[in-house]
Amino acid sequence: MSDASSTPRPKPTIRDVASAAGVSKSLVSLVLQGSVNVSEGRRRAVLKAMEELGYRPNRLAQRLSGPRSGTIGVMLNDIRNPWFVELLEGLTASLHAAGISPVLADSYTDTRVGRSSLETLLEQRIDGVVVVGTTPESAAIEKAAQSIPVVLAGTREPHLPGVDIVVNDDDDGARQATEHLLTLGHRRIAHLQGPGEVGKIRRESFERTIREAGLAPMVVVAGGMSEESAYAAASRLLAGTDRPTAIFAYNDIACIGALSAADDLGLSVPKDLSLVGYDNTYLAKIRHLSLTSVDNGNLAVGVEAGKFILERLAAPGLPARLHEVPSQLQVRGSTGNAPS
Repeated sequence: MSDASSTPRPKPTIRDVASAAGVSKSLVSLVLQGSVNVSEGRRRAVLKAMEELGYRPNRLAQRLSGPRSGTIGVMLNDIRNPWFVELLEGLTASLHAAGISPVLADSYTDTRVGRSSLETLLEQRIDGVVVVGTTPESAAIEKAAQSIPVVLAGTREPHLPGVDIVVNDDDDGARQATEHLLTLGHRRIAHLQGPGEVGKIRRESFERTIREAGLAPMVVVAGGMSEESAYAAASRLLAGTDRPTAIFAYNDIACIGALSAADDLGLSVPKDLSLVGYDNTYLAKIRHLSLTSVDNGNLAVGVEAGKFILERLAAPGLPARLHEVPSQLQVRGSTGNAPS
């Protein structure tokens, strides 16, 4: 005699979800597609019904039969950079809430093997793409934007019609970092500049703040985004006869490179040299590093980028938008009063 309790339960269907949520099947489909034309109350009801029933949409079937794949491509400029962690957390939270799955590609790795990250993503039939960080694939982005929605997160280029940009306030963040060092009495301040328009804005803000303080412009050198390039640049700066007493780095990775250079030259931080980074990554918060760093609101940048790509999926003809998240300096142990 068979045990009825051992009989597998049939998998729940869209019809079951619709019945449990008290909505139509077409509305459940809209929620699964990430449509913004669904009220928040009904969206929550559908998501709750899906969770209670254990419903899992057949993504493969959706991609083969429907006009949308239910996926958004996320192109990272370099997945090794810890700056992306919180941004991705915010971005994926927005996408998952709408039933959309992110598909990640690493531009740094793909470039090394002669492959385009964006082309790889487009082969997956993604519905749109979020470009995270400055990337050399501007031409590919411009081409992709002609056929699918594109949002830039944490980068300001390329400027394209119909492409949204979500970033932190780089100008104000750099100003806060420079003013902090000036307040501590530093007058010989150098800057390790990063790439692209973001790097340009931070450098210009640094130089403007120095001029407004009545000081002659200090040294600005290309520090790149890597620890290695920042180490080399900082080593040259600190080995000179008129070395700076403070360095404002493009990001936390560059700041750690400068910290290593100072250590190798026998300089104490912050007694001999103050250091300020940018991004306020988890590295800055490690106790023995304790980097003063500009918090660029990465979680909020990710959340807003997710909202923008969903809105653009529903209304591709929207004009290009720029959203800046406020920056906030976080003071820690890597900055102190200028040496007397």
